[in-house]
Amino acid sequence: MDVPTGAAPAAVRLDPRDNVAIAIRPLAVGEVALGVTIGEPIPRGHKVALAAIAAGERVVKYAQGIGAASADIAPGRHIHTHNLAFQASRQDHHYCEAAATTEYLPVEERAQFMGYHRPDGRVGTRNFIAVITSVNCSATAGRLIAEHFGDAQMAAFPNVDGVAAFVHGTGCAMAPDSDGFENLQRVMWGYARNPNCGGVLMVGLGCETMQIDLLLECYGMERGPLVRTMNIQDMGGLRRTVDAGVKIVEQMLPHANALERAPADASHLMLALQCGGSDAWSGVTANPALGFAADLLVRNGGTAVLAETPEIYGAEHMLTARARDEDTARKLMERIAWWEAYTGKHGGTMDNNPSPGNKEGGLTTILEKSLGAVAKSGTCTLEGVYRYGEPIDRKGFVFMDSPGYDPASITGEIASGCTLAAFTTGRGSVFGSKPTPCIKIASNTEMATRMAEDMDVNAGRIITDGASIEDVGTEIFNLLLRVASGEPPLSEAQGLGDYEFVPWQIGAVM
Repeated sequence: MDVPTGAAPAAVRLDPRDNVAIAIRPLAVGEVALGVTIGEPIPRGHKVALAAIAAGERVVKYAQGIGAASADIAPGRHIHTHNLAFQASRQDHHYCEAAATTEYLPVEERAQFMGYHRPDGRVGTRNFIAVITSVNCSATAGRLIAEHFGDAQMAAFPNVDGVAAFVHGTGCAMAPDSDGFENLQRVMWGYARNPNCGGVLMVGLGCETMQIDLLLECYGMERGPLVRTMNIQDMGGLRRTVDAGVKIVEQMLPHANALERAPADASHLMLALQCGGSDAWSGVTANPALGFAADLLVRNGGTAVLAETPEIYGAEHMLTARARDEDTARKLMERIAWWEAYTGKHGGTMDNNPSPGNKEGGLTTILEKSLGAVAKSGTCTLEGVYRYGEPIDRKGFVFMDSPGYDPASITGEIASGCTLAAFTTGRGSVFGSKPTPCIKIASNTEMATRMAEDMDVNAGRIITDGASIEDVGTEIFNLLLRVASGEPPLSEAQGLGDYEFVPWQIGAVM
């Protein structure tokens, strides 16, 4: 990274091969930055041309093409949506060429945390009673059951983190052999099985497409003291369902509370990697720092899960090069092809993704956004590629297919087994999740200061204070261990997570 010395550097070039730099602060006409005279105002975080770029020529950032100039661009001029156009990736996909053997730490040297040990050997970072609804028609019943258990009711159960309702807007009028139906099944089962849930009550209406009995049969779940089911029609209406549900949860609480935290090594942790409300600094500070933390977790035997398939588009070659084998690389490319067909069928393109906020923060094309987003995956070998909400059965760095829409993406990662989440943001997303706690990592110091009540880590110090990516990444890793042991991140302390359960809906509603 080319950062000029001095008290107030003006711009940064990320790689010597780049023909653009990023403005660290607003640049005025006539200023000189990295040897180039500024020819028009450049907003903070936006790109400035370091050389003449002809129309049709590639614009290069991260030593990768992020699009093509749509007009001639002179040195010192602003590069953004008005003169930079999306250009389909021309990268070659050399499968597995960068895959390397991960240097795992010996078991006795692995980082430790205090977690909830489940009978199947997995370890949770939280201990929730989950009320999961099969259909929107039972959503109110699920919420009313969970809302009964406030601070006064939970005071006697210090080892239980709460009773949380996971309700949604679908579950019926859907084809039972469709992708959408299978997604919802995997999500319901995945939340029920997540190590952060010590007990599960499933609540249905009774006549919906998403039948609870079918779910139990498909996934081999057995009813017991900590897995209970009910539906409104059999119970005789809403009030009776809520009353019965409250009694069921009251019976579960002593069982769940009997489990206490105990030492476990970091190999039991599964981390959801996520970014939202990204800006130009996300790929420079927060995402690389999270990637360093992800590598630390993998070296400690744990699992790091990247998602958001549309937000790796144009950078997928950086992942297929790290694939453990060609089959894994092909699985990733199959998901890319599915998304190209899916967006095309609905009249969109893969470059639709950057949001207005992303663009205001300095990002222009999906290629630019994706190259920064992939940085949070670290450097370890890609060990597997999974469908949305599919159980993850391999350790190390893996990928799970999902939309770029953050709540839907993290919902899938939690269903796949994630017990921690780390969310980078440049614009200031205020996301939180249950039953999996989520830390927030700010990409820039200005936003971290303005939203100090929401940001757990300020990765902007890499630019403003000269902190290293390794230092901030280690800070993130150590915070994750503390959160895994029960320390609440800011999103959890503010009560976020009750409305962020958003299963990915695909297909016709009939």
